[in-house]
Amino acid sequence: MGLTMGTGPFGKKPAGTFNFQPDPPKGHALYLEPSPRRVRGVIGGETVVDSCHVALLFETGYLPIWYFPRSDVRFDLLEATEHTTHCPFKGDARYWTIRAGGKVAENKVWGYPETLPETPPITDRVAFYWDAVEHWYEEDEEVFVHPRDPYHRVDVVPSSRNVRVSLDGVVLAESSRLLACFETGLPTRWYFRKEDLADYEPTTRTTRCPYKGTASYWSVGGNDDIAWSYEDPITAVSALKGLVAFYDEVVDVDIDGERQERGYSPFAAAALADRGAASKVGSNA
Repeated sequence: MGLTMGTGPFGKKPAGTFNFQPDPPKGHALYLEPSPRRVRGVIGGETVVDSCHVALLFETGYLPIWYFPRSDVRFDLLEATEHTTHCPFKGDARYWTIRAGGKVAENKVWGYPETLPETPPITDRVAFYWDAVEHWYEEDEEVFVHPRDPYHRVDVVPSSRNVRVSLDGVVLAESSRLLACFETGLPTRWYFRKEDLADYEPTTRTTRCPYKGTASYWSVGGNDDIAWSYEDPITAVSALKGLVAFYDEVVDVDIDGERQERGYSPFAAAALADRGAASKVGSNA
């Protein structure tokens, strides 16, 4: 979630309190920062961008976006179009279509040849929609879903607190041998061993996380897609392998006998809306 999403300091629902009036007062921040990571984008077997001079643009309410120097982009594989859009915070954007390796990605690259006075220096850079290419790499590791935010932390630590998960009075899991996952802007996730769950079975749902890997979902106590696990997580969070966590925004969680308030995250709202749980999520936001 990082600086500009969720409960981040420049997100739409900041968790903390400033000792000053954030600037600009219209409540929309732009922040450009250099990244030390090499980033590559590949489509149709062709590398259309390869840069060690990437800048990340942070913008209130949005995930960070990679902005690349024009010199690091294969403009011989790009075709300028007549498409334009207007951003009230940056100005007018022009677009390019990618034609590479037999693939076409229409209007998937954009840049701001001229910007508004308060915009960070991006006039000599361009950005890509995530689906503009087939593969993104940071150094030599493939990245999924969106660019990783350097201000997004995922800390996994063991905990001996007793955690009980229930729904409508039915206990779904209970344990005092857990891993607590503290992830920026999200409720604490308590990861259980499968033997500490009530009856459970896999569902067909899967999602991807740029910080943890591909999640498989579980029906627990007859509640579909209410929990998930990372059966093959990325190396940084390998301790989570095979453990199961719940949407704490939807279930009841008691820690050492004390009932917790249900938190909020857009992921639970989106994932569970189709099973009638959205009203529970919203009422506890």
